[in-house]
Order: sequence, then structure tokens, then C-alpha cells
Amino acid sequence: MRTYSSRRIVGINAGHLLSGVIALSFSDSAWAGDAGPSPSDKKETVKVEKKEPNPLSFWDGRLVFDLEERIRIEARENTRDFDSSIDDDNDDSWLLNRFRLALAVKPVSWLKVYGQLQDVREAYSDRANIPGVRSAEGDDAADLRQAYIAIGDTKKFPLLLTVGRQAITYGDARLVADSRWGNFGRTFDAIRLRFEESNFWVEGFVMRPVQIRRHDFDDSDSADNFYGVYASTTALKFQTTDFYVFYRDKSDNQPDLDPTNKIDAEGSWNGPAARFATIGARVKSTPAALHGWDYTAEAAYENGDLYQSTLSSTRYNLSAFAAHVSGGYTFKDAMWTPRIGLEYDYASGDSNPNDNDSESFQNLYPSNHEKYGFMDEFSWRNIHDARVQLNVQPMKKLNLEADCHAFWLADTSDYWYRSNGISTLRTRTPDGRDVRTIGASNFAGQEVDLTATYEVTKNLKVQTGYSHFFAGQYLVDTGPHSDADFGYVMTTLSF
Repeated sequence: MRTYSSRRIVGINAGHLLSGVIALSFSDSAWAGDAGPSPSDKKETVKVEKKEPNPLSFWDGRLVFDLEERIRIEARENTRDFDSSIDDDNDDSWLLNRFRLALAVKPVSWLKVYGQLQDVREAYSDRANIPGVRSAEGDDAADLRQAYIAIGDTKKFPLLLTVGRQAITYGDARLVADSRWGNFGRTFDAIRLRFEESNFWVEGFVMRPVQIRRHDFDDSDSADNFYGVYASTTALKFQTTDFYVFYRDKSDNQPDLDPTNKIDAEGSWNGPAARFATIGARVKSTPAALHGWDYTAEAAYENGDLYQSTLSSTRYNLSAFAAHVSGGYTFKDAMWTPRIGLEYDYASGDSNPNDNDSESFQNLYPSNHEKYGFMDEFSWRNIHDARVQLNVQPMKKLNLEADCHAFWLADTSDYWYRSNGISTLRTRTPDGRDVRTIGASNFAGQEVDLTATYEVTKNLKVQTGYSHFFAGQYLVDTGPHSDADFGYVMTTLSF
């Protein structure tokens, strides 16, 4: 192990993390930063607490500023290569800062204009300062995150049109979402038309994902077009039921994040060309409707074409499936109000790398951090993930969470894909063999995540976490197999 320089601001020791940061953050106002109601959560709230007046609201709420200042210190060891014999540039610690400032103007109930600026920085890191390259967050100074106009008031008329750059999340954020853990997040240049009634809404959209470019204006990729329809109903009072159809038409080729591939120095990425459809459904229990019990389930099927690089390269016939099921029980009358939950996630992997068929599920534009382990080692692609979760609330403003995951690859003839759904953990063994052809064990390992969240005030939250990954036989069979560690402290101040 190397002797770390003065640039290393914090070790993996949790005590160092707790003493290493003070930060600020504000949450968005009720309508300022949201491009529309959360598609699956809109009808699920059964208790509404009266909000304190927003000091950044003027003109009787017709003009509202919102801002956020978020600072996070992270420390990682072996999380990228699982190799303690060398010091990867991710075996380090760094400080991530994110500042957002926005203005919403709503002169009448049926018209809203919203704009949001974002400034993102990564400091004290040995990683390349390029967004997305070798897991780096990187820098993106003062750029446009959101800018849209929304026309319509669904309380008076059932149609709502939203046009412009927007943060959009559908369902549980497994396929289409603003990536909230990541320093940049995710937005789309989009047109959305919604029809909404009291217990049903349906929304059609056309959108392009916005790419982060550290030296240029963040722009969407004109060759990556995404279309779809998402519908949600609360006709069954005990649950929300969603249905969706998506279609991705990506005609260009961008390198993935594997270090063996060429990387765009501006930090743009999204993978090779693809044309495929995704059809799925989701159900989620209504809070408090089942006397302490809760559940969520989702399934999706994909069919279409994947390409090795461009549309003129080798084509693969895609047929893939993914599913999620979870449930839990909250002991409402017990001390600390504990909740115990169980979860299982599955996404198919490719069964033969040498044919022209692919069963490797495509994770699209997800927010995966809180789903498949907080260390961000996995995505909803080529995976079995069994999870046990415990939440307790010792104080009104303090929440403690413990999660344990066990991971298997769905098929070892496919790669291990990281949290963005594109990057691979490793493609070759140390002696140069293709990891997909050596008959490796499919047991990847286990992860334990411990998280504490404290609400200092209505606007200020502090969160800290520690995670440990126990390397499994797949890592032993394919190369280095050291355990890995991750810790962080994050504070968020928002209005």
C-alpha cells in the first residue's frame, strides 16, 4: 500500500468521516423544482404535514426561489478493482460539492416557468477530473440543469403539457430517473403530455438524456431518442398500479466506461447503438392501508436490437427480462418503530457471448444507488440480489438503517455490470482469458450497509454511512478478490 499524500483528506475510518465535514443543503419547494407529480407516489401520501412558510417565496407564491448546497466526503478502498495489492486511483477519499439555484414563476394556476442552474465540483481526488471516467464525478462549472414551461392546471382541466429540460422519474426509479445520489443528477430535454383525473393519469413523452460536458454547455444527444407512455391508477385503494411502454432509438456509438476503451475527454457516455422496446408493470402498496404491511413488485420485458458499436456493426437480437419484489412489516407500537423488509431483484444476463442473441437486460436511465447496495457495484442487469433490511427510529429526527445483500450473476457468460448499467467490473482474467468463458462461479459476494440520517432542522439533513463488501467466489475465479470498504458523510441544506 502506498503512503498517502496530504491530498488524501480522509481515511476509511468512520470516526474520521464523522469529524471531517460540515455542510449545508435545502430541499425543493412544493412546486418549484419538480417538473410534475412523481408518477407513482402522487396518490400514496395519506398524511400531510403543514409546511412552514418558505422564506424564498414571493408575490403570494407566484415567484419562488429554491436552492441546494450539498457536500459529501467519500472514502473508498478496493471498490473498483477488489485488489488490495495495488492502489487504484479510486482507493482514495474526496470531497464532492453540489450547488443548485433555481427560480419558478407561476403567474397563473395554469402556467409555470422554471429554470435551474447547477455547479458541481470534485476536490482532493487522485481520479481523473472527467465526469464518469473511472467512476469520477468530476467538475461541471455553472451549467443549465433544468429549463421548462408547463401549461395546464389538472385541477380545472385534465391536460398538462411540459416542454423543456426536466428532471423526470417514473415508478421506483429503476428504469427512468433523476440520479439523486450522483453529484450531477440526470435531466432530459423532453416533451410530456399528461391526462389526469382523480384516480388515474397517463403520460406520453419524447425525450433525450442530457449529457454532462465539463468544458461545454451540457446538451442532449440528438442520436439518443427515448419515447414512451406511462400510466398509473389508484382504482384499487390499497395500491398504486402502473403500466408502461418505452422505446429507445440510439443510432450513435459512445464508449462505455471500461478503462480498456477509448473515453471521450469531455465526459460523455451512454454506450453503443440500440433500438429496443421495454414493456412493464409495477404495483406498490398504499402507506398505512395494510396495517403495517407494505409491498412493491415490478416486472419488465425487453425486445429489439443491440449493436456492437454503430448501426452498421454486428447486431444482436435482444430478448431480456427483469423483476423486483419486496415486502416488509412495520411494528408501529414497538419501541423505535422497527421495520423489517425482504427484497429480491433479478435481471437476465446473456447466455452465450458467441451468438447473435442477447438476453442481457438493459437498465436504461436508472437511479440505482439505494437499490442494489450502497457501494454501487451492481445494476439491474445480469443479477440475482437477495436483501434483508432493518429500519429503526430511536428519535423523531433520527433514522437508522441496516441492509444485507447477497449477489449472484444471473449468467457468468455475461459480465458483471456496475451501477450505471454499462460499465463492466472486469472483462479479462490476469492471464488474459475472457471472464465469460472460464466457467466461473456465479456467487459475487455479500454487502453490508449501515446508514444513519439525522434531520437537524426542516432544511438541514446530515447522513453518514459505512459499507463492507465480502468478496465471493466469482471474484476469486476471475482475478483479485480482496474485500472492499466505503464510507461517507453528507450534509444537505435546501429550500
